[in-house]
Amino acid sequence: MDNIYTEQELKDMGLRSVGKNVKVSRKCSIYIPETISIGDHSRIDDFCCLVGGEKGINIGSNVTIAHYCLLGGTGGITLKDFSGISSRVTLYSANGDYLGESLTGHTVPKKYLNIISGEIILNKHVLIGTNTTVLPSVVIGEGTAVGAHSLVTKSLDSWGVYAGVPVKRIKERKKDLLLLEKAYLKELAEEQSED
Repeated sequence: MDNIYTEQELKDMGLRSVGKNVKVSRKCSIYIPETISIGDHSRIDDFCCLVGGEKGINIGSNVTIAHYCLLGGTGGITLKDFSGISSRVTLYSANGDYLGESLTGHTVPKKYLNIISGEIILNKHVLIGTNTTVLPSVVIGEGTAVGAHSLVTKSLDSWGVYAGVPVKRIKERKKDLLLLEKAYLKELAEEQSED
């Protein structure tokens, strides 16, 4: 038995949209699939959990989601082209109130909760290191890399390298990868024109 869903199985799952050459592990859990879209050439590895939620999850093209990641899409999550998240990354687009002013948990009626939600956006070429947590209402600028074991509580500027709890900008990120992207897309277009 193949460990990757076929294109037809992904379509039958009821996802909002599925691109070409998408690889999703059969060991990945997907909830509320009608609010999840996946672009071309993207990959989701074993033991990930994607919960579409109210605002949903939009995964661009050439995106990698490594093992054991959690994406909670209640407030909305967008992963733009060429972004990637390493293993054990958690993206929480909604979070409960931890100050004791309301109850928490999925077993309590909504009127007793204070859910804080906001869209998470990982722009093009963003890379998130292993065991990092991103909280609601965060936009990570194009080309930014976040180091392992970090906590992202606020939006981050483009083309920086950030790390820590909470994250701090530690240096600039090189833009050499933009030339590689251009070469890759040219090669891909040539391959598709031959088909």
